[in-house]
Amino acid sequence: MDEDFKDIPTTTLADVLGRERVMDAGIRPLWSGAPRVAGPAFTVRCPPGDNLMLHAAIYRAEPGAVIVVESGDPDHALAGGNVCAVAQRRGVAAFVADGLIRDLGEVRELGFPVFARGVIPIPGAKRALGAHGGPVRCGGVLVAAGDVVVADEEGVVVVPAAGRAPTLAAARAKLAKEAAESLDDWEAAHRARIEQSLGELGFTC
Repeated sequence: MDEDFKDIPTTTLADVLGRERVMDAGIRPLWSGAPRVAGPAFTVRCPPGDNLMLHAAIYRAEPGAVIVVESGDPDHALAGGNVCAVAQRRGVAAFVADGLIRDLGEVRELGFPVFARGVIPIPGAKRALGAHGGPVRCGGVLVAAGDVVVADEEGVVVVPAAGRAPTLAAARAKLAKEAAESLDDWEAAHRARIEQSLGELGFTC
């Protein structure tokens, strides 16, 4: 079912789920043209300055997984080109990281989707244990292992595992309704709502 979410824009999911399931704007695609990705979260927590647990995760995550990393470290890269290449080769769908990477040119050439806060050339150490499989906070959203992570050029949305089916159904219904509505119909309804709101607030010009 997670594959079905690849057809759903994050904008639609955001409308269905609300702000609390949408990562903040700092978590963004690091190269233009990255495809929409969707898959179950493999959660990773890395202590500041250390990337050991992410590097270990690429050998433990199942194919199709989105590796979601809590780090928050503004000074060290969590991964580089070779780590992304191996992750891609092993079937990992993407990295979504509250942190930084390096070797962006290599990652872009690979076509491996990375959603993160940016890039920095200096790598982290590999000396500290963090955790796999526990809840993490990434981009302000609490992510549990197995939640569906959907990411595209608009941002990253996290669908709770228990809400997969109803969320997918609601998103598909919304897309179908929008597809059946002409721009003229949308404009008429939109203008009516705007004018009503203005009137309720006492705006008369």
